[in-house]
Amino acid sequence: MKRVILTSVLALLTLILVHGGLKPGDHAVSFSLKNVDGKTVALSDYSSQKGVIVVFTCNPCPFAKAYEQRIIDLHNKYAGQGFPVVAINSNNPVVSPEDSFENMKSRASEKNYPFPYLVDDQGIFEAYGATRTPHIFLLEKSGNGFEVAYIGAIDDNAMEASAVSKRYLESAIKAVMAGEKPSPASTKAVGCTIKP
Repeated sequence: MKRVILTSVLALLTLILVHGGLKPGDHAVSFSLKNVDGKTVALSDYSSQKGVIVVFTCNPCPFAKAYEQRIIDLHNKYAGQGFPVVAINSNNPVVSPEDSFENMKSRASEKNYPFPYLVDDQGIFEAYGATRTPHIFLLEKSGNGFEVAYIGAIDDNAMEASAVSKRYLESAIKAVMAGEKPSPASTKAVGCTIKP
């Protein structure tokens, strides 16, 4: 009996360690998810881009709302330079009713999102290791796919855009554009926990 319990505990620990999410330098996990317009959007759709700014976000979180305009601005600034935004909502609408597909469509329409807003019904957030909203994964083109260049926060002031002094994501994008590795390559994402 003790051996069975020990084996089960070791298997669980191995699972946690192996599936801890992506790290800078890892190959990005592909996805193919439904957008608020009803069409499917896949990571492979961006194969002609230099990179992709993947943002795990949601509707009701105060942090997600505080960053919403900054995310729109980032897309508008960098999509034309080869780094578009793709937003993914991983919250379970049973647990968080404000994150229903209808509410996602309303939010995207109300705020006039210039980027896709995808429903994560496949646990993509777990594969990436996203835990917060918002949680950023900057991907850069690598061969036929993408690799992770930066993970974490957009900047150093979630609630007050005018008080930001460090723009982590923009610095990472500029580093990638210059053929360099971002430094830091990861920061702590600040926001609400994802509710699967």
